[in-house]
Amino acid sequence: MRAAYHEALEQARLDVVRLGALVGDALQASVTSLEKRDTTLAARVIAGDDDVDALRRRVEQSCIELIWKQQPVAGELRQVAAMLEIVTDLERMGDYAVEISKHSIKLADVAIRPARVEIGRIAAIASQMLREAMLAYTEGDSGIAEAVIDQDDEVDALYARGIEALQEEMQADPDMVRPGALMLFVLANLERVGDRAQNVAWHTKEMLGAA
Repeated sequence: MRAAYHEALEQARLDVVRLGALVGDALQASVTSLEKRDTTLAARVIAGDDDVDALRRRVEQSCIELIWKQQPVAGELRQVAAMLEIVTDLERMGDYAVEISKHSIKLADVAIRPARVEIGRIAAIASQMLREAMLAYTEGDSGIAEAVIDQDDEVDALYARGIEALQEEMQADPDMVRPGALMLFVLANLERVGDRAQNVAWHTKEMLGAA
């Protein structure tokens, strides 16, 4: 029974890693759809959210069964608790990718001007934070997790500058008010990706007993 238990624990862990990869791909595709005005790609991201949700539910069900059937000891319980927390954050990041994709469809015919650079930068850093957070989880590396946590300040600074840049454009050109407002939502979604990636890093530290 213990062998089966450890196999189930490892399978759940692998599903968490798969979910992280799936969400990372969705985020990258959502930003690409915005920058390249690719509505087909945006639609694929939106449709793919069902897979993200299904994988999250599978991990949650596995964790519940592990707790119910096996009563894991302290270290194992931290692993299970971390999985439950991390998949929640990953699923929310998948939702942000969907929101970005929906906005990119609305902005497909709009010429996005210099503030897009800020969006590109914040997207790159937030995506890197997610990749590094998942690497910290996969490798069990609290040092990488700590670096991710520290990096969120950079995302917040870029977010503030991006808002300022968009507001200036909207004030200078009334035609930019609607698309600018949509771009503000995109910025907010990316900033939240950074927050959620930071959460994943914190949960990893807690799992390792390094918090």
